[in-house]
Amino acid sequence: METWTVCSPGLYFALGAWLMIVTHTFQNTKAEISCASCPSPVQLPAGELRAKPTDGMSAIKNIKVEFREFGLQNEEQDNNQDDAPDFGKDAAIGKPDFGDGAALLRGKRNSPEFAEFIEIGLPGQADLNSGTSSERMPDGLRSTGLSRSELRKTRNGQQDEHKITSSTFALTGDSAHNHAVVYWSGQNSSVILILTKLFDFHIGSVTESTLWRSSDSGSTYVKMNDKVGSKTVLSYLYVCPTNKRKIMVLTDPEFESSVLISSDEGASYQKYRLTFYILSLLFHPTEEDWALAYSHDQKLYSSLDFGRKWQLVHEHVTPTRFYWSVSGLDKDLDLVHMEAQTPDGSVQYITCRVQMCTEANRNYPFPGFIDISSLVVQDDYIFIQVPTSGRATYYVSYKRDQFIQIKLPKYSLPKDLHIVSTDEKQVFAAVQEWNQNDTYNLYLSDTRGIYFTLAMENVKTTKGMGGNQMLDLYEVEGIRGMLIANKRQNNQVKTFITYNKGRDWRLLQAPARDLDGNEIHCILPFCSLHLQLQTSENPYLSGAISTKSSAPGIIVATGNIGTELSYNNVGMYISSDAGNSWRQIFEEEHNVWFLDKGGALVAVKQPSVPNRHLWVSFDEGRQWTQHSFSSVPLFVDGVLVEAGAENQIMTFFGHFSHRSEWQLIKIDYKSIFTGKCTEEDYQTWHLHNQGEPCVMGQKQIYMKRRPGNYCMIGKDYSRILSAESCICRAHDFECDYGYERHRNGNCRPSFWFNPSATSRSCSLGNNYLNSTGYRKVVLNNCTKGVKEMYTARKQQCPKKPPKGLLLTTKDGKFVANMGTNVTFLVHLDEGDSLRTNIQLDFGDGIAVSYSNLSWAEEGIKHVYKSAGIFCVTALAENSLGYETTTFYLHVTCPVEHVHLLAPFVVIRNKEVNISALVLPTHPRTVTYFWWLGNTTEAMLTLDGSVSYTFPNEGMYSVTVQVAAANIIFQDTKTIAVREFFKSLLLSFSPNLDEFNPDLSEWRQDVGRVIKKAVLQVAEFPEEQLLVAVLPGVPTAAELFLLPNKNQSLDKKKSEEELEQVSNIIVNALNQNLVAFELRPGVRVIVYNTQLTLAPLVDSSPRHKSSAMLMLLAVVFLGLAVFLIYKFKRKIPWINIYAEVNQEKEQEMFSSVGQGDNTPKITLNEFSSKDLMEKELDARVKRGVENSRESTREIPNCTSV
Repeated sequence: METWTVCSPGLYFALGAWLMIVTHTFQNTKAEISCASCPSPVQLPAGELRAKPTDGMSAIKNIKVEFREFGLQNEEQDNNQDDAPDFGKDAAIGKPDFGDGAALLRGKRNSPEFAEFIEIGLPGQADLNSGTSSERMPDGLRSTGLSRSELRKTRNGQQDEHKITSSTFALTGDSAHNHAVVYWSGQNSSVILILTKLFDFHIGSVTESTLWRSSDSGSTYVKMNDKVGSKTVLSYLYVCPTNKRKIMVLTDPEFESSVLISSDEGASYQKYRLTFYILSLLFHPTEEDWALAYSHDQKLYSSLDFGRKWQLVHEHVTPTRFYWSVSGLDKDLDLVHMEAQTPDGSVQYITCRVQMCTEANRNYPFPGFIDISSLVVQDDYIFIQVPTSGRATYYVSYKRDQFIQIKLPKYSLPKDLHIVSTDEKQVFAAVQEWNQNDTYNLYLSDTRGIYFTLAMENVKTTKGMGGNQMLDLYEVEGIRGMLIANKRQNNQVKTFITYNKGRDWRLLQAPARDLDGNEIHCILPFCSLHLQLQTSENPYLSGAISTKSSAPGIIVATGNIGTELSYNNVGMYISSDAGNSWRQIFEEEHNVWFLDKGGALVAVKQPSVPNRHLWVSFDEGRQWTQHSFSSVPLFVDGVLVEAGAENQIMTFFGHFSHRSEWQLIKIDYKSIFTGKCTEEDYQTWHLHNQGEPCVMGQKQIYMKRRPGNYCMIGKDYSRILSAESCICRAHDFECDYGYERHRNGNCRPSFWFNPSATSRSCSLGNNYLNSTGYRKVVLNNCTKGVKEMYTARKQQCPKKPPKGLLLTTKDGKFVANMGTNVTFLVHLDEGDSLRTNIQLDFGDGIAVSYSNLSWAEEGIKHVYKSAGIFCVTALAENSLGYETTTFYLHVTCPVEHVHLLAPFVVIRNKEVNISALVLPTHPRTVTYFWWLGNTTEAMLTLDGSVSYTFPNEGMYSVTVQVAAANIIFQDTKTIAVREFFKSLLLSFSPNLDEFNPDLSEWRQDVGRVIKKAVLQVAEFPEEQLLVAVLPGVPTAAELFLLPNKNQSLDKKKSEEELEQVSNIIVNALNQNLVAFELRPGVRVIVYNTQLTLAPLVDSSPRHKSSAMLMLLAVVFLGLAVFLIYKFKRKIPWINIYAEVNQEKEQEMFSSVGQGDNTPKITLNEFSSKDLMEKELDARVKRGVENSRESTREIPNCTSV
């Protein structure tokens, strides 16, 4: 599978084009076009694991177009991953996706109109009427690079027999259409389809469309609108890659959602309504009627009858992350790989059969969650990315085996990783490491894609049209292991070339002479040739560099000579011997294509100016012959070369002016050939690297047409004549994983790598491969020589005690939900895994033991039935020793409610307890945040209780937040702080309980009503009277009489006043004078509770009898506790508590909170008998009922 494979014209593929006009009407618009499967540098969209698309078994090429206005950002398109150039997509995925289509951008014009150009000309352009201009040369003029001195050496009029024939067809009536998509179905077919559209940039949709069809290879075209519906607006057109006669056309969803199907190369169509809007299509690589469709609402559909009927496969599928099965690897042809989101937003890798993708039939090859947009299925490999402790971890599955973590050098610490290619039995990856910003490092893997070694550092990136970073790396077609890269070195960018997959790199030798024959003084390493490696994102233009697999050794590129890469004073250069030597062919930038399987070259100037000539070379660019393809200069938007392998036809697309119709010029260049090549027309060419004949471990001899012959190469032409294996030498071996190459060329262990460590899979009595620090370059065919010296040696597994024991969870997290499966992974760096016993204690009283580590390779699962922090311990032991490790796991249960327990009035400078009741109970698995005393800084505790002293009088707000997992609950109370106060305990007539919902808002409302009723019988400042309705049933309340702040200094007088008011209120209560109407007909009477808290409460020591009362209260409380314990089985809520305690006690990690070290309020600190009676009365009256309520709310999450 080729990563940078050219959209090969020799494969009979159908090409398509997006064509956008830069007109006066849309002069503020911009088209951004990319061809993901053409030979462009690797595109690196940030933040996602990506892979470059491959040919696979499909000839469809994926083109993506993005429209923006200058200074404006289309948010919808920016957020749609389908719109951005992306090499992580399969051959037919993308929005818009054109099946066999290719993208074409109408070049920006330097002239407003052609008529104006003829009259006044443009600066820097040749005068069309000048006889010295190359534009005025007659057909057949031969040139060696368009240099004036060389042009004078050529002869005029000698090549009349090599004239080309052309015909022009204008798409009349489509001059307003600013998009065109062109398809040549290939397979020796003469059918061409063109879809032109008017895209309205203001509303962002297509408003008009015309479908054209040619059945004579582009000589004439017929409108097909009557076949599809005169009012039907078409958006995209797809050609089946395995049967080019089958075509699928989509209507624009703004008008209707339908698909038109043709089985006769677009001659007739059948329309089928759709219930969804198709964003992209993916055809099956072998089954012509099978297709996957991705909808606008992230649903994936499948069709087994070429779009006539569709069935839902899965919902919430990630865009572009779905793949058909790979032949020879997946068991079922209709298997689909996809990445989908769960309801909670997590992402999973799922496989299923498209017509049986129910929950019961789905498989999850990777058991945990993965990062979004990280699934890549390519050739023998499947890649995913998993976040672990804030750092990305990458996994690979080779030939559908279990996933194994990818091993990069220990401290590479990748910020970004992209799969560049997988087509040569190994993985080529680009990694941006922690200390890189605009460069990437290149890594090569072993055959399984697990162990990666460095191939080149600091490869330059270039910003592409779509805003993505383009990696300046190019794989030369036709020669295995040959790469060209631009490397940033000492603040300069230089071009390097390798012939052995990055094992060795060298600079490019500059040409010895320029086009005029002048000598070039350029000495390595101070001066060299530097190449631009960006190929066009528009596949109708060749871009800055071109190679072809059918023309091995020929490289055409734009570049410059000097100390570093420059984009000024550039020229066109060619190498005929695979980069060993170079020649300049043009002084200006040209688009260069390969004709006749690479036997000839055709060149056209850059499309920014009108042109009517092309140049052809039959001697690998040494001499060029000029031919005219149009009588009127044409703004060339693109050239379709060799769409049909047998008909020798090129098609030029463009406009004579901005407002003219589309012009399609059909060029038949068969007449420039003298006939079919015979054996005498070929010669041998030996591939070499600066004279070294052994490249990738073999001597390769190619057959090439003799330069200057005008014969035509047949389709049965064989390129490689012979390939002979070489004797292995040092350059056939690269450094193994964990080793680095030093200046002397030797591989030495990295500082972090222990070469003496043996794998835990190495069992006593077995053998293992002990690395020498080297490994053979993958697909290198050398034999003997130093192979035995550098190849890993087989050695007997030694006896070693366990070492490097590591315990983690499958998802790498330290938290889990109660009642769910937790999978523990046990890793051992060294030790005989078959003879090492593994014990795992889950910390909740349950432990397991395995006789060897192989039983635990898939992970050890456990379900925790209670919440808490558990200390999980692993022990690895064999006859030579043991090793242990621990892991603290937080098991949580969702918080449902929090209630703040705090007194309503407290005494100044007296420590008070404030507690938070959390339901369900979470012992040490939640975090409490306290805001006390009107402070803005939170106090953090792991305990649900704190002690606090209020130093000043006033009203204070107390807030607590409880955080458990991703859930936070909050409760707030207001506390009055005074030097002393008076309180009364109130009760009510029983009818109030019938309307008590036990809500805090209800209690606040009733408290205001009670306060209003009390003020009617006693004259007292409203702000000094507080009423707090207590939770629970029967309903009770507490009334507080607070002294005036100004009277705090005259304490005795104030106490007397409070006592008088208290007596008045008590008398009124005893006479049933305090009452309120809850609702019509419901009158509630307020009573004074007999067990009252009448005495004043303060901090003075003058209450001498309080100690005796406190002692009696303690004795009474102790007696009550004894009776409850004695008869607990007869009390329902106590019985539930006892049943919970019968469970085995869990081993919990004891965290220390603030409440563990701070003193608590004790009973003997109170100086009032009545305060103690109040506390006791409140517990007796509501304790049982409140406990019963809290118990029934937590049947599943109680933890003891």
